Amino acid sequence: MKILDLETCYNRCTKEFQNPCVRFCPAHVYEMEVDEQTGKRRMKLNFSNCVHCKTCDVKDPYENINWVPPEGGGGPKYTVL
Repeated sequence: MKILDLETCYNRCTKEFQNPCVRFCPAHVYEMEVDEQTGKRRMKLNFSNCVHCKTCDVKDPYENINWVPPEGGGGPKYTVL
């Protein structure tokens, strides 16, 4: 996954929706941190937490998150839903 435009995240999405990605991701992949020295906000991505559910691809209000399957292209093979 990749955030296409961080400025949209830091400005527009923060003002209009309060960064929903930090709440809708069930695996807590997205974290908004504040740099203690500068006071600026920074998006932290925890790639290893991703469960490949594609929630970010569906719920992002600006389609600013580009989700792609992991290497191999298959992603998880859920058999029981």
